[in-house]
Amino acid sequence: MIANISRQERRRLGVGLLFASPWIIGFVTLTVYPVVLSFYYSLHVYTTFGKPMQWVGFTNYTQLLTSDDLFWVSLYNTLFMVVLGIPFHIALAILLALLLNMNLRGLSVYRTIFYLPTIVPVVATSILWMWVFNPEYGLINAVLAEFDIYGPGWLTDPDLAKPSLILMGVWTIGSTLVIFLAGLQGISRQLYEAAMIDGAGTLHQVRHITLPMLSPVIFFNVVVGVIGGFQIFTQAFIMTNGGPLDATLFYALYLYQNAFKYFKMPYASAMAWLLFLIVIAATLIVFRSSAHLVYYEGEER
Repeated sequence: MIANISRQERRRLGVGLLFASPWIIGFVTLTVYPVVLSFYYSLHVYTTFGKPMQWVGFTNYTQLLTSDDLFWVSLYNTLFMVVLGIPFHIALAILLALLLNMNLRGLSVYRTIFYLPTIVPVVATSILWMWVFNPEYGLINAVLAEFDIYGPGWLTDPDLAKPSLILMGVWTIGSTLVIFLAGLQGISRQLYEAAMIDGAGTLHQVRHITLPMLSPVIFFNVVVGVIGGFQIFTQAFIMTNGGPLDATLFYALYLYQNAFKYFKMPYASAMAWLLFLIVIAATLIVFRSSAHLVYYEGEER
């Protein structure tokens, strides 16, 4: 194909590739090469430091799936956050977006307040919520004490640790909220006016107009949430370090421990590739279900 283009077009192509070469070199050396190398590492095992790797084939994968109990614990904890946390956050973001989409005085201030926490670094947010969840002098238990309620150990109770992190995620719901607000403002007012003429109430309008018209935005946030949910790491690393009793030992945290705490880099590489396959499978399931649940305006059914 290149042979069929003119000399001037070849020159333009060369100039274009020259300007794009910094990005191409960076992409190949910092993304493609490490990805390929990680799969190569996953088929080996380190004997001792300073000695060459030993080829073991898919032994690391077999060990993960058959004899590593913490692997399944970390996968369960991560699925818990994805299956329960994402629907909760999306439902709450939609509710708040509906409230902030009303023509009320001072809405711009409220929108700013909800969005501001999203620009705070995750590390700072995690440290802040460690104080909020403190069982002795944390903000939540202090409020409960005003009503003579003895607050629990939010991050020290294995049954409450994961729900506490889901609750903490509400603090950074602003970015999702802004996307839903943009989607709501793109819905034609004529649909609501026609529904009101037909006698439809607010709940019927939300069910039969708002949610169907907002379904592409919901679909986008679900996909982004699923991909991000499987990579939850910073909060657990700072706040609980996987405890108590491995209740917050998420997949990415366990991968990190194998790589940089136990120095089992090939084992961690195998975990990374399994995570990649899990995320791909979960994303495909979401895409497959979207054919029946997502409505695009102007699309015939």
